Amino acid sequence: MNLLIANRGEIALRIQRTARRMGISTVAVYSQHDSSAQHVLQADEAVLLPGESLAETYLNIEAILAAAKKTSATAIHPGYGFLSENPLFSEACEREGILFVGPSADSVRAMGNKIAARAVAVKLGVPVTNGITGVPEVLLKNHANVGFPMLIKAAAGGGGKGMRIVRTEEELASALETTSREALNYFGDGTIYIERFVENPRHIEVQVLGDKHGNMVHLFERECSAQRRHQKIVEEAPSPTLTPEVREKMCNSAVILASSIGYYSAGTIEFLVDSELNYFFLEMNTRIQVEHPVTEMTTGVDLVEEQLRIATGEPLRLKQQDLKQTGHAIECRIYAENPANNFMPSPGFINLYHEPYGPQIRVDSMEIAGSGQIHSFFDPMIGKLITRGETREEARLRMITALENYAIQGIHTNISFLVGMMHHPSFIENTITTRYIDDHLETLIEFAESLKSSLTPEVPLLAGFMKSLAAKREISENIWQTIGYWRSIQQPEVVMDGKSFRIKILKNRNEHLHFMLGETEGEAVLTSANMQSKLRLNGISHLIYMGEDEKGRFPVTYKGFGFLVERPDMAGPENVSFAETGIMNIDSGNIVSPMPGRVLKIMVSEGEEVSKGQVLMVVEAMKMENNILCPKDGVVDKLLVKEGDMVDGSARLVQLE
Repeated sequence: MNLLIANRGEIALRIQRTARRMGISTVAVYSQHDSSAQHVLQADEAVLLPGESLAETYLNIEAILAAAKKTSATAIHPGYGFLSENPLFSEACEREGILFVGPSADSVRAMGNKIAARAVAVKLGVPVTNGITGVPEVLLKNHANVGFPMLIKAAAGGGGKGMRIVRTEEELASALETTSREALNYFGDGTIYIERFVENPRHIEVQVLGDKHGNMVHLFERECSAQRRHQKIVEEAPSPTLTPEVREKMCNSAVILASSIGYYSAGTIEFLVDSELNYFFLEMNTRIQVEHPVTEMTTGVDLVEEQLRIATGEPLRLKQQDLKQTGHAIECRIYAENPANNFMPSPGFINLYHEPYGPQIRVDSMEIAGSGQIHSFFDPMIGKLITRGETREEARLRMITALENYAIQGIHTNISFLVGMMHHPSFIENTITTRYIDDHLETLIEFAESLKSSLTPEVPLLAGFMKSLAAKREISENIWQTIGYWRSIQQPEVVMDGKSFRIKILKNRNEHLHFMLGETEGEAVLTSANMQSKLRLNGISHLIYMGEDEKGRFPVTYKGFGFLVERPDMAGPENVSFAETGIMNIDSGNIVSPMPGRVLKIMVSEGEEVSKGQVLMVVEAMKMENNILCPKDGVVDKLLVKEGDMVDGSARLVQLE
């Protein structure tokens, strides 16, 4: 077999690992934006997909088939997302005589489309919620029987893309239009679906595996209730919510649903579960899931290997009575985003990247080699961190340790937020429902900040300071270039996260600092190896991760939290920049973009009076629509961009009078 992987990033690398172990050669495809990505470098062959947009590259069936023919690929694995649930893709593979590693096109049509899948569930007696499908105009006229609150989602999609909750009539028209546009953009189909929204549900799903000979098994369930923006960020197996009786009933329902359509390959049946443990069929994902590792780590089954074997016609090697779930696994998705800014995507350059490692710790990631670029063209997920323990508590504690040693600098990530989640009583006591994070975001962010505040601040402060002492800088010809710039100021000002400190240097030699900080005298020794450093402060060692950014500042990661250390006496003009969130430059009245992206829609005109909080335009980044809000009352003097423009982070968008 010569396997083309029609995907990118961590899932492409994940599939490559299993293929390599099985002796299968691999072909990568890539766009011009990720030509140096690890999934390209680690493949046996790689083919460039011409074009810029997703529609021209990873969603282009003809281009991917051309790549397969060019490399004599005999099979294609779609991964997840992109074309993985497009029946036209699997049919095209069949026409070309290429093995599709996934279900049949008929199965995808029956269960991959949410409306068709619900019809199957209703016929089999599996509980569902009421709902209808169509284009925005039709749904606007015929939504009365659904009622509010309602959930709007892409009929052909998944992964939380194109999904909104609407609670009032006034919100409906705009939400239908936006969701349909997102669905068309990401899945190539603008059809949307509305259903009655179940308040405060759990999201629990069952992994199934079937072959081409009619055999079907389940590999138990995963709970994925911790979500933001309708996308999962923490998953675990087994579910800590279900009783054995409900678990058995739900897993049996999943097998019945999948078996009824002759399903083969890996698939997932998703359910909503209310507070009384009543469950309702949500959808079937006819592909491998992002969160499949927690199932693998609790069952010992390599789901990608089983997919490959099933695709070639092998009968299922697994028997239901032999499958067991042992231990507990937790997965945290690592995203390039800013939780404090409503999870705004944070593309940009990573100047330090370090993954944790150790027993019962697994990382499925883009495998950034020390540094790399996160583009605004793609989903913001960098990778997945998975830990296993004999108990949920053991897995949780191991996850905390692993997160504390996952260091990414240069962009915002959700790592510190996840550290807070793992410590928070809501996770420990298993009270999280699908709306919990969105409804309690401010509280959760404050909780994470309190954890950061409880750390010993001298550790990152002194680490960054000592890094600054050792930094080699080109300073105009003077004596300090010879004897060391730090000697020019024996009690320099050091700023950490905006707070000023004075550190008196008593002695500094060979990374050994004798200092005074306030009224406290101490000693610190800094040793570094690759990206890891150890600071021994007054006899106690602390593991940290340090870098230096393009502005001459020293980011320090300590126990999963980021600190920024600066030396004002070493600052240059390059330290001046736009505000981090990019809302407004107060002096000029410019409203700037908070991230690179594409101007999707402009909502105002020049000369129009606008008010604080009003949506001025929509900027699309990482396949998510982000509203640009007006920061104050005023009048639009000038629009500096037009719809369709690509903009950089901090690009000027609107000039207010």
